[in-house]
Amino acid sequence: MSLRSRFTRRTRIALIGITAGGVAAAIVVVPSLADSGSSEPAAVAAQADYGPEPEADSELVTQAGGVSTMATATLSPDTMINRARTWLTANNGGPVPYSMERVWKDGYRQDCSGFVSMALGLGKPGLNTVGLADSKSGVTTRLGSVSQLKKGDLLIDYRTDDGDFRHVVIFEKWANTAHSAYYAYEQRGTYGTTYRQLKYGIGSDNYDPFRPVKLGGGTGGGGGGQVPSPSVSWPVLKSGSQGADVKSAQQLLTAQGYSVAADSSFGPNTRAAVVKFQKSRSLAADGVIGPNTWAKLIKVVKSGSSGSAVKAAQTQLNVYSYGLAVDGGFGTKTRSAVVAFQKNHKLEIDGVVGPNTWRTLLGSR
Repeated sequence: MSLRSRFTRRTRIALIGITAGGVAAAIVVVPSLADSGSSEPAAVAAQADYGPEPEADSELVTQAGGVSTMATATLSPDTMINRARTWLTANNGGPVPYSMERVWKDGYRQDCSGFVSMALGLGKPGLNTVGLADSKSGVTTRLGSVSQLKKGDLLIDYRTDDGDFRHVVIFEKWANTAHSAYYAYEQRGTYGTTYRQLKYGIGSDNYDPFRPVKLGGGTGGGGGGQVPSPSVSWPVLKSGSQGADVKSAQQLLTAQGYSVAADSSFGPNTRAAVVKFQKSRSLAADGVIGPNTWAKLIKVVKSGSSGSAVKAAQTQLNVYSYGLAVDGGFGTKTRSAVVAFQKNHKLEIDGVVGPNTWRTLLGSR
């Protein structure tokens, strides 16, 4: 809800409030992305309604007895993440704007904990961060360490002894095998709903890891051998996204006949290529690579295949430390890596990168 009122090594956030004529203003230095080269500005003017999150007794916070709706039943990680994704485009194709004082059309408060409350299906207008972390609410349980984080878990800064600028993000997956960065959904000042790679919350700052108590599924194996785990879902890539998933998407776009530099940065050229591809496949031409676009974009590759689609598979396999040369040739080393990956993720072991293997490569970190 909330960028914080103090500096920490991870968050690097500064908030300066100025009151003039009864109108509040603020300057916010936003948390840095895990990858460099972001097109987002380092400092932006926050909206006039940016300020401390609503406290527990506020009419903008769900009160006792109204907490659980969907949370009364087991909620799958995929369902939770899919609910979070809806706010990325709910505002006429754009993100839901940030506000601590307003509710969105669905009845949920438009700040970080209101957003999380929506994703969890809690009572409207939603809990605040303290309520989400409070065991008395019965919504979450604290994890022992960030190493236990899985899809749908939360990183919450709920401390009340250092100002009221608290925050919560939804963890989706690790960005690398070193677990030094992760992908998350959050509702943040100025930008609204975002999906991006983050580093804060997993170091020596004031965030703690929590798991929604009714979150089920997605913790076991593949389910049926050749079907990915329920916790595996296609990543959502859009303007500003960074990293290996973007690079693979760019390589797949090239394989589909679109000239795009595989620079791991989702810029204007990549978005234009995505829009053209979507139009050619009768998809919603929104420039966002989501599940429907991934399903059309991927290509089945196997022994003897060559080209940019193979490079995309090799790029993804290297995220899991297989150390392949990204040369576009599907030889014995690439096949061995695919087989090992399929064994580790309880997929059908055939050495072929088909839809299920693609989905797991892109969505299981």
